[in-house]
Order: sequence, then structure tokens, then C-alpha cells
Amino acid sequence: MPPNSGTVVIETKAMEKTKPQKMRDYVMLTKFRLSALVIFSAVLGFFIGVDTEWTWTSLAALALGGSLVTAGANGLNQVWEKETDRKMRRTEERPVASGRMTVSEGLLVSLGLGLSGVVVLFLGTNPWTAILSAVALLVYVLVYTPLKRITPLAVFVGAFPGAIPPLLGYVAAHGAVTNEAIMLFALQFIWQFPHFWAIAWRLNEDYERGGFFLLPFSSGRSRENAFQILIYTLALIPMSFIPLWFGYLHPITTGVLVVAALGFAYPAIRLYFSCAMKDATNLMFASFVYLPVMQIAYLLDRFL
Repeated sequence: MPPNSGTVVIETKAMEKTKPQKMRDYVMLTKFRLSALVIFSAVLGFFIGVDTEWTWTSLAALALGGSLVTAGANGLNQVWEKETDRKMRRTEERPVASGRMTVSEGLLVSLGLGLSGVVVLFLGTNPWTAILSAVALLVYVLVYTPLKRITPLAVFVGAFPGAIPPLLGYVAAHGAVTNEAIMLFALQFIWQFPHFWAIAWRLNEDYERGGFFLLPFSSGRSRENAFQILIYTLALIPMSFIPLWFGYLHPITTGVLVVAALGFAYPAIRLYFSCAMKDATNLMFASFVYLPVMQIAYLLDRFL
């Protein structure tokens, strides 16, 4: 068999796809549902940051540009990790990893989406929003993605672009990075750790097959990893008081944030004592609840 015959087979396979399959592959490449969650967070940040009149044009530019940048980052991540994706059950059917999409196609589409998103944000909102989105894209693809196979510190690096969405929305509306914007960023930054580690706990064997070691310590589903998760989850409780201290939130809203943080901490406490998969799953779902509750409470504070 010729040395390049595998490439020919893969590229032929990619060209034989039906149009519905092609569309499904683009949705899978860009992780459409994840992009939607990112935009939801960015839009909430936008309305939190509004202090003057706003326009539908700027909001639409934020939603479209943010979606394109997120889609581009997700696609570039899959192009970069095509070999490791083939080793993991949850990712082996991704379009580039499976061979349904060529590397060149995935790269071209993803770069086009990412760059288009930055341009849309620059033209439709303000330069600071475009700069933040470009930095998040570069850190996610060029720093976080390769670090995942080297050190668990990749999670720390990845938390920066992961916490950008509300900051991006705030800056798109406000035009500047303020202390309040930094507080929104900080809450989502800390939230990233228990959220991601709960997922890594559940998928530990699959990640190991791909060569990723993303829990804090190499001991897997251990008490020391559960303790690290617990510490970061509990940190959200005192952090809930910081916006009140600086005069940005009403005491009632602060109470909501504290209750949400306590609710998030409960499954983390249980996980520490049990190290059970069930409690890691509950923690993961609690993370999905905490973030929108925190951000919606922040937004509704405007009416108090």
C-alpha cells in the first residue's frame, strides 16, 4: 500500500458525505451548544454593563461576533487535537478526528470563523471588545490546548479565556474594563475550576486514554483532588461579598449569591467525603445552575 493511501481514503471519505451530514459536522466542529452558553453569558454581561443608551446593533454584533470567535476556537482545538480525539470515546466521532472532514477544511473554516468574529466585534462594538476576544482565542488555542497534555496547570490557563464572556459583554456595552467587570470575570474564573474538575473526575479514564491529566493531582479520583475542588468551590462564598463591599450590589442580591454559592458547595462537600461518581455528577450539574443564577441575580440587581 502506498505511504499516503490513508490520507487518500480519509479525504475521499470526507468528500462523499451528504449535505445533512456536512451540516452536522460543522455543528460538531464548532460545538454549537457550547457557543450558545457562551453567548448567553456575554449577553448578560452586556446588560449588566449598560449605563447609557444601547443599540440593538451593538448587541447583535456581540452575539454574532462572540459566536463566531467561540466557534473558531472550538474548531481550531479539534484540528489541533485530532490525534488525541481519536483515542477517546467521547471525541472519536468528531469530524476531523474521524476523517469525515480534512484537516485543511477544518483549519480554513475555523480560522475564517474566528477572524470574522474579531472583525465583527471591532466594527460593531468597540476595539477593547475585539482585543479581548482575540486574546481569548489565542490563549485558548495556542497555550491552553497544547498544555493539556503537559501539565494540569492547563486548567488554570484555560480559566482565563473561559471567564472572558461576561467581561466581553460588559466591555461591549460599557466601553471600558471597570472594577465591576473584573469582579464578574473573577467569579466566573473561580467557578471554572470546580466546574471543569467535576467533568474531569467523571471522564478521568477517557482523558487518560487521550494523554490528558486534568485533575489537580495525578492520583485520579482521590481525596486530595476532591479537597482541591472543595477549596475552590468554597472560595465563591466569601467572593460573593466583594461586590457589596465595593458598593456594586444590593444586600439582597448578595444574599442570593451566597445562597447560590452554598448550594454549589454542598455537592463538593459530599464529594470530598465520598469520592463517589454520583457526587461528582451532582457537582457538575450544580455548576450549570450556579453560573446563570449568579449572573441573572447580578443583572436583576439593577432594579433594586
